Amino acid sequence: MTNVIYYIVFAFWYVLSLLPLRVLYVISDILYIPLYYLVRYRRRIVRKNLTASFPEKDEHEISRIEKGFYHFFCDYVVETLKLFSMSEKQIKRRMTFSGSEDMIAQMEQKQKNFCFIYLGHYCNWEWIASLPYWMPSSVHCAQIYHPLYNKAFDNLFLRLRNQFGGECIPMKETLRRIIELKREKQKTLIGFISDQAPKWNSIHHWADFLHQDTPVFTGTEKIGKQVDALIYYADVKRVRRGYYHCRFVPLTHDIKSIPDYGVTDMYVRHLEQMIKDAPSYWLWSHNRWKRTREEWIRRQKTEKEETK
Repeated sequence: MTNVIYYIVFAFWYVLSLLPLRVLYVISDILYIPLYYLVRYRRRIVRKNLTASFPEKDEHEISRIEKGFYHFFCDYVVETLKLFSMSEKQIKRRMTFSGSEDMIAQMEQKQKNFCFIYLGHYCNWEWIASLPYWMPSSVHCAQIYHPLYNKAFDNLFLRLRNQFGGECIPMKETLRRIIELKREKQKTLIGFISDQAPKWNSIHHWADFLHQDTPVFTGTEKIGKQVDALIYYADVKRVRRGYYHCRFVPLTHDIKSIPDYGVTDMYVRHLEQMIKDAPSYWLWSHNRWKRTREEWIRRQKTEKEETK
């Protein structure tokens, strides 16, 4: 049954992807109206997140950002569909990178086999997976991903992300796969999208992020210290509709010299500033602040009492 769903959806999405982007953007503009006004897709969560993140903004400004997000989200959907038939030439014209030469040079100069790149769900993160097109063949590119519960859709998105030549590493297999690459002495760039909410048992650090006490993923930093990785941040801008630029910013070339959680906090600050500069392009529909410190402390106490 999974294969049947996969081929039906793939065929439908592929046919749609053959339309020129200018036509797909017309579809996006039309899709915005029912999504925002009728379906009201996650409107309550989006408004709650925006209001808490920008307490200094009035309702009119919050509404403007909110509508901008839904317009962009519809663009993200059709741009992702377009990947099913987009050529290497097309994606390299629309998704550009800078700073990649510095990453490679630093790996050679400092004799490092790993470079970890922090990303957020900002602009079109699916297009950033085209980075292997800009890398020398000697450098392996990979990204950590969370498998979708629906196997058919998981396979579809893996097909999209793998087509550029990179490797998708399931989150639960991250450490094992990185150790394998270390043993092979393979120079590797790995992207970590680290701006979602960790599960309760994975919370080890809290940060002040967009005026809110926020649990954050620390796995990138922890594994980075184990393999002595270079750490970079992907600063992404939407140049104009259908065009993006990603600039790789060095966070540290000596991760072992940074106190625990220091690199994670650097990432949070960079992500926060990027969002403040153009807030409509972040994934506000994600229930990012559903876990509170108070509830986390309560769970920690209960767990300790149960183990006594």
